[in-house]
Amino acid sequence: MGYKSGLSYKPLALPNRMNASDDTVILQAAAFKTRMANRHTIRDFTDREIPFEVIQDLIKTAGGAPSGANHQPWHFVAISNSDMKAEIRAAAEEEERGFYGGGAPDDWLTALAPIGTDADKPHLTTAPWLIVVFAQRYGISDAGERYKNYYVPESVGIASGFLIAAAHHAGLYCLTHTPSPMGFLTEICKRPAYEKPLMVIAVGHAADTCTIPQAAKIKKPFDEICTRFS
Repeated sequence: MGYKSGLSYKPLALPNRMNASDDTVILQAAAFKTRMANRHTIRDFTDREIPFEVIQDLIKTAGGAPSGANHQPWHFVAISNSDMKAEIRAAAEEEERGFYGGGAPDDWLTALAPIGTDADKPHLTTAPWLIVVFAQRYGISDAGERYKNYYVPESVGIASGFLIAAAHHAGLYCLTHTPSPMGFLTEICKRPAYEKPLMVIAVGHAADTCTIPQAAKIKKPFDEICTRFS
């Protein structure tokens, strides 16, 4: 762990050991599959408030994800401040207008058409919380020295998946948003240059008028996403 000096390998007995029966494993796997199959990405949020302790638990869940060398190369910025959300929305929509107004290749726009997205991003101000995910290109140790992080995109991707699953488990909805370029997030969130913004996750409750694109319900069949050798 590069961010903690003076550590050496010390084995610990496995904590919280699970010794579930085969039947229990089968039931729990199926139950979680069903629960996650009911997860939907939405764009129509209410402004209903969510206590920070909920967001804190979501981020703590993400922070427990596995990472390269256990360096945990991520930082999450949780924003409920209306002025900051408005600033993020204005900057994101400016980038998006360039994207949809000719900056994006035709095949990309064709791929997005069934999803129904455009340059307007009202969720960035309506959702009660925005969580901006940053990936740390490198870290700074307790002694102030720079150290290398490993498997950064993979690690931050896993952590973000943990966060999204935790939000759904809590009964909330998310929308991942990746404006490009998104360097404005570094400035707005006052993060150091060695952290790269990867996405904005809007978190909240669904509006009564919320819809999802029909195309979003189309998932690849199992035999297209899995190859088995036994």
